[in-house]
Amino acid sequence: MATTEEKIREQISSNSILLYMKGTPEAPECGFSGATVTALKKTGHDFAYVNVLANPFIRERLPKVSNWPTFPQLFVKGELVGGCDIVLQMVEDGSLDLLLDEVEEKAS
Repeated sequence: MATTEEKIREQISSNSILLYMKGTPEAPECGFSGATVTALKKTGHDFAYVNVLANPFIRERLPKVSNWPTFPQLFVKGELVGGCDIVLQMVEDGSLDLLLDEVEEKAS
């Protein structure tokens, strides 16, 4: 049986764009998660998500794995991009589109 940390690492490695968030993309349960989902949807790229409120063990362990204390947390190609503020800044300067386009190109 996999540990919580192993499960987190598997989720991160098996999803090229993964958002750990509070709630779901259709029903975010915090303003920061909602803003991040809105930003990601504007890019037009599909993304996977994990609702940390429905997975308390992941919510507890992920900050230790990622060294990032808050949610949401966006991972792209196995690397932590950051939280809401960083994602919104990257949308504004266009760097998130470039990063996600790279992921899509490598996947095709």
